Amino acid sequence: MSIIVLGTVALDTVKTPFGKRKFMLGGSAVHFSMSARLFSQVNLAAIVGKDFPQKHIDFLRNKGVICDSLIRSSGKTFKWEGKYEGDLNIAHTLKTELGVLLEFCPTLTEAQKKIKHVFLANVDPDIQRGLLESMRSPSLVGLDSMNYWIDTKKQSLLRLMKKVDIYVANDQEAKSLSGESNLIKAAKALRACGPKMVLIKKGEHGVLFYCDKFIFAIPAYPIEKVVDPTGAGDTFAGGFMGYLARAKKINAANIKKAIAYGTIAASFNVEAFGTDKTSRLSRGGLEKRLRTFKDCVTL
Repeated sequence: MSIIVLGTVALDTVKTPFGKRKFMLGGSAVHFSMSARLFSQVNLAAIVGKDFPQKHIDFLRNKGVICDSLIRSSGKTFKWEGKYEGDLNIAHTLKTELGVLLEFCPTLTEAQKKIKHVFLANVDPDIQRGLLESMRSPSLVGLDSMNYWIDTKKQSLLRLMKKVDIYVANDQEAKSLSGESNLIKAAKALRACGPKMVLIKKGEHGVLFYCDKFIFAIPAYPIEKVVDPTGAGDTFAGGFMGYLARAKKINAANIKKAIAYGTIAASFNVEAFGTDKTSRLSRGGLEKRLRTFKDCVTL
């Protein structure tokens, strides 16, 4: 099965108590792809500038990611700089350069337009809607966003939510968009906006899933040393969507297993900077940690 992911391909500069990395490969579409590739063929739709190193494109292709819709423009690549302190739960943005994202208009191949599984990772909701409208009868569409778009393009985001099956948000985003302080109430309010399924990421406290038929919560995998949480949510989404695309059938059992796979994939992400850990991750390594996780959470 194939997935198409729309999002950012970025050059990230990150500082944590464990060190600093400058201009490393990052972005929502990249982190999503590192886990989704373990289950499905990933097609990436994004834009980079003339300053983007060719070695990073070669790296993505070597990992099996289809880059036919990765556009290289004459401008500058999207860059994000941030730092984490204390328990590393909150990213403090120091600098953001949108660069070529300001001119991004996704262009897909005819074959990609027929892909049935779509994930709209964090980017301008108008860009997300443009890609979705170019797809031909997708069967499963996931959507992620962030506080910046909730604050600046809330109405565009709400219109888009009526057209998707899954909405993914962290706890603060869910509260902000819904206006609810309780996460169950927030999930119900977000469900009422259109998506059949709502996933609320709670960082080190795990994930809450809500749909009309059931509610499901799972803790995070216990990690002794968190090095860099950047991209953990996107990595979770990649594992989740990747497994559902492979499973083909959307039911409670497969949804719960997809959430578990996403949780385990995210646990690898936070153990190293950028894609250092997830780029080396195999399906076997994922399954091994999942078995350990089951022992942790089974009564």
